[in-house]
Amino acid sequence: MSGERSDAGGARADGTATDEPPVVVKIGGAKAVDPAGAVGDVAHLAANGREVVVVHGGSTVVDEVIERLGMEPEYVESASGVTGRFTDAETMEAFTMAMAGKLNTELTAQFREAGVDAVGLSGVDGGLLSGPRKSAVRVIEDGKKKIRRGEHSGRIESVNADLLSGLLADGYTPVVSPPMEGKESDGGVTPVNTDADRAAAAVAGALGADLVLLTDVAGVYADPDDSDTLIESAATPEEFDSVEDAAEGFMGKKVMAAKEALSGGSGRVVVADANVRDPIVAALGGAGTTIERSAVAEQAETEGETA
Repeated sequence: MSGERSDAGGARADGTATDEPPVVVKIGGAKAVDPAGAVGDVAHLAANGREVVVVHGGSTVVDEVIERLGMEPEYVESASGVTGRFTDAETMEAFTMAMAGKLNTELTAQFREAGVDAVGLSGVDGGLLSGPRKSAVRVIEDGKKKIRRGEHSGRIESVNADLLSGLLADGYTPVVSPPMEGKESDGGVTPVNTDADRAAAAVAGALGADLVLLTDVAGVYADPDDSDTLIESAATPEEFDSVEDAAEGFMGKKVMAAKEALSGGSGRVVVADANVRDPIVAALGGAGTTIERSAVAEQAETEGETA
């Protein structure tokens, strides 16, 4: 992952400096996630000099737009067992309308109404999120492995950290959404889908930021059916193994994103509830499941030596 990390602290409203790292906040796109608390917290953090980048998803609204256009949302199971959206050319049009058009604009307006000097960006703007386009995917259908062509997705390989650092230094709060810049083999550029959790992870790693993944549960549960089994923290590889083993369904993607963020340079990742009072401040204060960089540091060093 390329992208120059920001090592500059912010400044409080009274002009005094703060050495705290930036915070990347990922706001989920499910209907069960209310962004109101996060909006208030970002306003509070920004007013007190903490640099914040917001990354948002929007799977529910994307599905609604697809259905309004007379299409059916399509999800496929990858060869590794992960379920994700299949994004053909028509679906990609709806995806871009929903994410970069409707959701990003509306969320940016909410932040500005709360007094945040927010700037809405898609991953295509300024080559913010970039990587090769994936035009075909291996999927499992009826128990058989198949190749589906016509896909519009990509894996982020570079982040324009200079763009984000410049905006942050000027007092702006970037609000980022997919799509990303998909690079074609012939040198062309195509907007393509990318997972918002992993986009947030890429940004957090590039900026050396803390990452808060807000969702509709309190964190990672040892028993996904029992909310009393919250895993509060993981600071060793063994503890992280337990988190990975416990993560099922949508939580698996968040733990994958956490690992990528920490391996990329983030100091810590917190998976926490978006719907509690002051959700970001609470997460940074210890609520939710906190995963420290030490939980993946040994593996990250090994991967770096063998890369």
